Amino acid sequence: MKSGNWPSGWLRGVIELAVLSIASEGETYGYVVGTRLAEAGLGTIKGGTLYPILNRLEESGALTAEWRQGDGGPGRKFYQVTDDGLARLSHERQQWLVFSSRAASIIDPEGRTK
Repeated sequence: MKSGNWPSGWLRGVIELAVLSIASEGETYGYVVGTRLAEAGLGTIKGGTLYPILNRLEESGALTAEWRQGDGGPGRKFYQVTDDGLARLSHERQQWLVFSSRAASIIDPEGRTK
Protein backbone atom coordinates (compact mmCIF):
# COMPACT_ATOMS: atom_id res chain seq x y z
CA MET A 1 0.00 0.00 0.00
CA LYS A 2 1.48 3.35 -0.96
CA SER A 3 1.80 6.07 1.65
CA GLY A 4 -1.37 8.08 2.16
CA ASN A 5 -3.79 5.52 0.75
CA TRP A 6 -5.35 4.68 4.12
CA PRO A 7 -8.83 3.42 4.91
CA SER A 8 -11.07 6.39 5.72
CA GLY A 9 -12.04 4.94 9.10
CA TRP A 10 -8.42 5.03 10.22
CA LEU A 11 -8.10 8.68 9.24
CA ARG A 12 -11.35 9.62 10.98
CA GLY A 13 -9.95 8.14 14.18
CA VAL A 14 -6.74 10.15 14.20
CA ILE A 15 -7.09 13.26 12.05
CA GLU A 16 -8.42 15.64 14.70
CA LEU A 17 -5.57 14.71 17.05
CA ALA A 18 -3.06 15.10 14.20
CA VAL A 19 -4.42 18.56 13.31
CA LEU A 20 -4.26 19.66 16.94
CA SER A 21 -0.70 18.36 17.17
CA ILE A 22 0.35 20.32 14.08
CA ALA A 23 -1.28 23.47 15.47
CA SER A 24 0.70 23.01 18.70
CA GLU A 25 3.92 23.52 16.72
CA GLY A 26 3.08 27.20 16.24
CA GLU A 27 0.63 29.51 14.55
CA THR A 28 -0.56 28.05 11.27
CA TYR A 29 -3.30 28.11 8.65
CA GLY A 30 -5.29 25.47 6.82
CA TYR A 31 -3.08 25.03 3.76
CA VAL A 32 -0.01 24.46 5.93
CA VAL A 33 -1.87 21.95 8.10
CA GLY A 34 -2.98 20.04 5.01
CA THR A 35 0.55 20.08 3.61
CA ARG A 36 2.00 18.76 6.88
CA LEU A 37 -0.54 15.93 6.96
CA ALA A 38 0.39 14.96 3.41
CA GLU A 39 4.13 15.21 4.13
CA ALA A 40 3.64 12.93 7.14
CA GLY A 41 2.21 10.29 4.82
CA LEU A 42 -1.46 10.59 5.75
CA GLY A 43 -2.42 11.57 2.21
CA THR A 44 -4.15 14.60 0.77
CA ILE A 45 -6.88 15.78 3.13
CA LYS A 46 -9.48 17.76 1.23
CA GLY A 47 -10.67 21.14 2.46
CA GLY A 48 -14.16 19.77 3.00
CA THR A 49 -12.67 17.52 5.67
CA LEU A 50 -9.91 19.73 7.06
CA TYR A 51 -11.75 23.03 7.58
CA PRO A 52 -14.67 21.55 9.53
CA ILE A 53 -12.09 19.92 11.84
CA LEU A 54 -10.35 23.26 12.36
CA ASN A 55 -13.73 24.88 13.04
CA ARG A 56 -14.68 22.19 15.59
CA LEU A 57 -11.36 22.62 17.36
CA GLU A 58 -11.94 26.38 17.43
CA GLU A 59 -15.52 26.01 18.70
CA SER A 60 -14.35 23.63 21.44
CA GLY A 61 -11.78 26.16 22.66
CA ALA A 62 -8.74 24.09 21.62
CA LEU A 63 -7.76 26.68 18.99
CA THR A 64 -8.18 30.39 18.51
CA ALA A 65 -8.46 31.85 15.02
CA GLU A 66 -7.83 35.23 13.42
CA TRP A 67 -8.46 36.40 9.85
CA ARG A 68 -5.60 38.35 8.26
CA GLN A 69 -5.23 40.07 4.94
CA GLY A 70 -3.05 38.25 2.44
CA ASP A 71 -0.08 39.86 0.76
CA GLY A 72 -1.49 40.35 -2.72
CA GLY A 73 -3.87 37.42 -2.33
CA PRO A 74 -6.86 36.34 -0.32
CA GLY A 75 -6.92 36.60 3.44
CA ARG A 76 -6.12 33.63 5.62
CA LYS A 77 -7.48 32.35 8.88
CA PHE A 78 -4.57 31.71 11.24
CA TYR A 79 -4.96 29.20 14.07
CA GLN A 80 -3.16 29.00 17.37
CA VAL A 81 -3.50 26.33 20.05
CA THR A 82 -4.86 27.45 23.44
CA ASP A 83 -3.88 26.23 26.90
CA ASP A 84 -7.02 24.05 26.86
CA GLY A 85 -5.93 22.70 23.48
CA LEU A 86 -2.48 21.83 24.83
CA ALA A 87 -4.01 20.03 27.80
CA ARG A 88 -6.35 18.12 25.47
CA LEU A 89 -3.45 17.26 23.18
CA SER A 90 -1.35 15.94 26.04
CA HIS A 91 -4.21 13.78 27.33
CA GLU A 92 -5.25 12.45 23.93
CA ARG A 93 -1.64 11.74 22.90
CA GLN A 94 -1.24 9.50 25.92
CA GLN A 95 -4.54 7.78 25.16
CA TRP A 96 -3.60 7.31 21.49
CA LEU A 97 -0.25 5.72 22.35
CA VAL A 98 -1.92 3.21 24.68
CA PHE A 99 -4.73 2.49 22.22
CA SER A 100 -2.48 2.07 19.18
CA SER A 101 -0.11 -0.17 21.13
CA ARG A 102 -2.98 -2.38 22.27
CA ALA A 103 -4.44 -2.54 18.77
CA ALA A 104 -1.03 -3.44 17.34
CA SER A 105 -0.64 -6.25 19.87
CA ILE A 106 -3.83 -7.80 18.52
CA ILE A 107 -3.28 -7.11 14.83
CA ASP A 108 0.40 -8.11 14.82
CA PRO A 109 0.91 -10.18 18.00
CA GLU A 110 4.35 -11.43 16.99
CA GLY A 111 5.64 -7.97 16.04
CA ARG A 112 6.43 -8.94 12.46
CA THR A 113 6.10 -5.37 11.14
CA LYS A 114 8.52 -3.71 13.54
